[in-house]
Amino acid sequence: MDNQTVAAIWSCASATCLSLDAKRHSVETNTNDRQAPPGLSNSNNNNNNNKSTAVDADPRKLRHIAHTPRGSCFMALLLLLLLALNFRHAHSCGPGRGLGRRRERNLYPLVLKQTVPNLSEYMSGASGPIEGVIQRDSPNFKDLVPNYNRDIIFRDEEGTGADRLMSKRCREKLNTLSYSVMNEWPGVRLLVTESWDEDHQHGQESLHYEGRAVTIATSDRDQSKYGMLARLAVEAGFDWVSYVSRRHIYCSVKSDSSPFISHVHGCFTPESTALLESGAKKPLSELAIGDRVLSMNGKGQAVYSEVILFMDRNLEQMQNFVQLHTDSGAVLTVTPAHLITVWQPEREALDFVFADRVEELNYVLVHDATGELRPHRVIRVSSVRSRGVVAPLTREGTIVVDSVAASCYAVISSQSLAHWGLAPMRLLYTLQSWMPAKGQLRTAQDKSTPKDATAQQQNGLHWYANALYKVKDYVLPQSWRHD
Repeated sequence: MDNQTVAAIWSCASATCLSLDAKRHSVETNTNDRQAPPGLSNSNNNNNNNKSTAVDADPRKLRHIAHTPRGSCFMALLLLLLLALNFRHAHSCGPGRGLGRRRERNLYPLVLKQTVPNLSEYMSGASGPIEGVIQRDSPNFKDLVPNYNRDIIFRDEEGTGADRLMSKRCREKLNTLSYSVMNEWPGVRLLVTESWDEDHQHGQESLHYEGRAVTIATSDRDQSKYGMLARLAVEAGFDWVSYVSRRHIYCSVKSDSSPFISHVHGCFTPESTALLESGAKKPLSELAIGDRVLSMNGKGQAVYSEVILFMDRNLEQMQNFVQLHTDSGAVLTVTPAHLITVWQPEREALDFVFADRVEELNYVLVHDATGELRPHRVIRVSSVRSRGVVAPLTREGTIVVDSVAASCYAVISSQSLAHWGLAPMRLLYTLQSWMPAKGQLRTAQDKSTPKDATAQQQNGLHWYANALYKVKDYVLPQSWRHD
């Protein structure tokens, strides 16, 4: 949205506000003439006119104006302009996938005996190794969860409800698949013929015994649909899918405790540091909302940007991290699903890549002694398990942590789309910072409360980030997600 468009919106909305205010003034004048005693009508009207003129002449009285009809219209107009400016900012941020209409993708059905991925089911790139049979008296039995999704038919031949029991990850992917089935074939539901098995009716190494596998079909038993059903299972995020038989499809997932399952949101370690505008370095565990930290704009330049919220903050959670070691000595520790800024020298362009897909000899941007962000080679990639996760969100959507430029986003591969998705939170933060009452309260609190207490108030996942994570499987193709 260019400046001329913004000006046009302002002119049109201002004219609407003025006509609404004139109509309100006319109605109030007629009401006062009817209700006021003789001799007082003119004086009251004069007083009202004087008050209106005083308000118009003093735009600093924003708090008082907000309580009048004209003020309500003005605040709505302000909200519209902020929204327009906010979305313009989102369009210019980052070299990720562009915004706009999503291109239609052709989904091709699997063929009989085909597996996706084309690996052994027990490899780490698929569902991973066997962990052991789960019986009703096993300590791990409590980790199985029932699935009561009404859009799924469970055959449950045993009559024990065992087919409804499965791992949490399996339930999540199965529920996602059920929506895809209904969208693909209206009136048809997903049929589960086997899930957790306690009767040992499968092979010795079957993941059915751990609640990590399901055998599925469609409710109409139309075998011509099964190739596409297998493809939909792949899109739903199952870690291994096999068109094993003309009668059914087999799907399995990684263990809920697998170290190869990344944290649902990208995070850094609490000990990692950010550079404040004052020049001081601050651990992320002590970072506060409102701190201005070193970030990167859409052109790859170093800028300072405000922290507007924490998408996740848990100082006790154990988590697997990827470590990227650079030739400059900088080391970034981050969760596997986090987006990292990678320089592509052959194209002279910046891309955002999941941390666990950054390879040795790739280039990342490092903040050097000159104050610039420059490409440096990754010389080693390792993994580490550590305690605590912190995920600050800046207005720019990027942050420089331990001198390495990274996104504030994770899980989906598009920086632009992720930045657009958080636009409501940026808008909310902007509106809150403009409210005089909020500003006065913050000023008063600053005198008696340490600034980093802001960060201490949150422990856990931010509600908005959690909501976005829950809907991603239903609106984004698997190729855009880190599963």
